[in-house]
Amino acid sequence: MNEHRPTRWFRVQPIGYVRRPGVTDPDPEAFYDPAAETALDILPRWSEGLQGIEGYSHLYVIFWLDRARRARKPRAHVPEGRDGLPEVGLFATRTPRRPNPLGVAAPRLLRREGDTLWVTGIDAWPGTPILDIKGYAPRDDLRPEASVPAWLGTLWAFHDAERGD
Repeated sequence: MNEHRPTRWFRVQPIGYVRRPGVTDPDPEAFYDPAAETALDILPRWSEGLQGIEGYSHLYVIFWLDRARRARKPRAHVPEGRDGLPEVGLFATRTPRRPNPLGVAAPRLLRREGDTLWVTGIDAWPGTPILDIKGYAPRDDLRPEASVPAWLGTLWAFHDAERGD
């Protein structure tokens, strides 16, 4: 039996913002290459929280998709509108259109320069608010037994072909 609890709202605050060197006028329709070096500019009040982060090769970064339209109700759709892929629900995808527009990435940490973390492997837009950063710990985070649906492999193949990988 499910117990329903009253709806509660939560407040979050950014600890920093995503910066993409060379991008001065961000286009929310543009593709931002996750492989490009990206700066995570952490606000000075949180700089002490970065102590020791250099010991990690990868991070978990949780960010707020502040320019994404929110999903108001669940609906099935074809991922990225691509022919040959099945209809699936939003929770089966990484669509930015979510009830709570949270993004998550596990980028490689290249270096720390003061309050800036330089990473590759994040697909957030320039100016995106960063909500939290955690060190990636293979003992806790790696799941060798994990599997994905076949359609996701097809979608990745589309992406690789388009990016020339």
